[in-house]
Amino acid sequence: MTRLALCGGVYSNPYALRAFVEQARARGADRLVCLGDFGAYGAEPEAIWPLLVNNGIECLAGNYEVAIGSRQPDCGCGYADDADNAYAAIAYDYTLRHTSEQFAAWMRTLPTERREIVDGTDVHLVHGSTMAVNDFWWESLPIEQHRLRVAASRADVICCTHSGLPWISRFGKTLVVNVGVLGRPANDGGRNVWFALLDLEPGVPPRAELVALDYDWAAQAASIRAAGLPEAFALAVETGCWTTCLEVVPPLERSRGRYQLYKSALPSFDAAVAGWPDVPATADDGLPVIPLFGSALFPPRLWVYTNFHCNLACDYCSVASSPQARRREIDRATFEELVDDAVAEGFRELYVTGGEPFLQPDIVDKLLYASARLDVVCLTNGMLYQGYRRTQLERLAGRPRLVLQTSLDGAEPRSHDRHRGRGSWRRALAGLDLARSLGLPVRVGMTETPDNADQVEPLRDLLAARGVAGRDFAVRPLVRRGLSATGIEIGATNTVPELTVTADGWHWHPAAADLGTSPDFLLGGPDVAMAEAKRRVVQRFLELRQADGSLPVVLNCAV
Repeated sequence: MTRLALCGGVYSNPYALRAFVEQARARGADRLVCLGDFGAYGAEPEAIWPLLVNNGIECLAGNYEVAIGSRQPDCGCGYADDADNAYAAIAYDYTLRHTSEQFAAWMRTLPTERREIVDGTDVHLVHGSTMAVNDFWWESLPIEQHRLRVAASRADVICCTHSGLPWISRFGKTLVVNVGVLGRPANDGGRNVWFALLDLEPGVPPRAELVALDYDWAAQAASIRAAGLPEAFALAVETGCWTTCLEVVPPLERSRGRYQLYKSALPSFDAAVAGWPDVPATADDGLPVIPLFGSALFPPRLWVYTNFHCNLACDYCSVASSPQARRREIDRATFEELVDDAVAEGFRELYVTGGEPFLQPDIVDKLLYASARLDVVCLTNGMLYQGYRRTQLERLAGRPRLVLQTSLDGAEPRSHDRHRGRGSWRRALAGLDLARSLGLPVRVGMTETPDNADQVEPLRDLLAARGVAGRDFAVRPLVRRGLSATGIEIGATNTVPELTVTADGWHWHPAAADLGTSPDFLLGGPDVAMAEAKRRVVQRFLELRQADGSLPVVLNCAV
């Protein structure tokens, strides 16, 4: 049997390269192989050459070696985005300036691929892929793209690097191993880097293993800073999360990391148009990138539909709630688990809605539990504050993190009752007054329809006289979803996500959280964990954004 230890993407990181040599030999490797890209990101390119030569590491030329060996003006990494290329240029220019002519000359002697029979196994070693030296062979490529690259070789084993993310998969009779890189972590939050072991034995199918490699990452980060390279390069080493060269990463792989967008890609929001009372500010943390979650494009706001049955049958309900709606509820234990998960996952607001939440006997207990941990807004029509429910409502008084939000569609009954039922305006207003009399903070949301546009200012005046003003009154658009046959068309392609959970599972946005009328907004069933639901939002957002290069608009239905 022959055991090969294969690495790639050293990226001027002598600390990881030394650790690779030590670990590979400790794991019984017969041969050590580097698939190219000795430079980039790190500050010590010249330190790599003696480590490669003195330890007998067999080397291929990656795009970096091709470029430096011939003194080309750029790295030929294969990036298309301007921000990716800007950081790639910084890394390449530094590496080029700090690489001796002798090292560059040695690079020119290296092949860009190698193919050999090892113990009866046809092995093809490449840098990017069998298609090109700078081709990114991502795990998430469509199956036909994998087959195309395999067909270009037809070897028993193909080993590659370049993309920076390790993976192993089999396509037909061919085993493909992306060995990862030594120069920076795999964008997974771990500080370790990766290499691969490949075992080849006559008459036995080839076997591969990815190995997590610990090394002196603190020394590498300090070296980067001492050289005056971008702080983002050092932070990637320290945090395990990529802070540059993100746009080239496909949605699936990028959704698993901490950062997804360059700050320069964020749109400028007009608060009045976008529906934000206060557009969230982008953190000034010195990084060029941000996570999608927590930004204005994916607010840290979780919506929970406690139920879908309702005492009203509004003819434009976007989630088709009514007294006859299919019964589906979130019980107290599940609700409390969702609250705990929301805190752990970084949500800062919880919106509790339905149906009518106050039809649930334990809704006050749920709100007490949630508001002890998060800022909570409960959307209610305010019409059920009698008897037992009124007594229970009093328990919510004095909760500083709780707000009750009620709908009023005009300053007089006609425009409200036309859609929500006779007498509903007066009862909703009475509920609003009762909540205020108990010392409960209240908000009002108005759904603007074709026949109540003239009611915005009169309603604003009516509410101001009751002490409800400023950001506590908002006008939201009518949405063509659920029971509504009119209104604005929304879809995942034009709506910023707000993660929503119901008894049926996870949804893209609360305005279309009914499985029956909006199946296209479903992200996953109730068995999906919250963290995975968040990741799916990010992946879908990136897929939709990349389809035409644009960003969705904000439809803010919270305030």
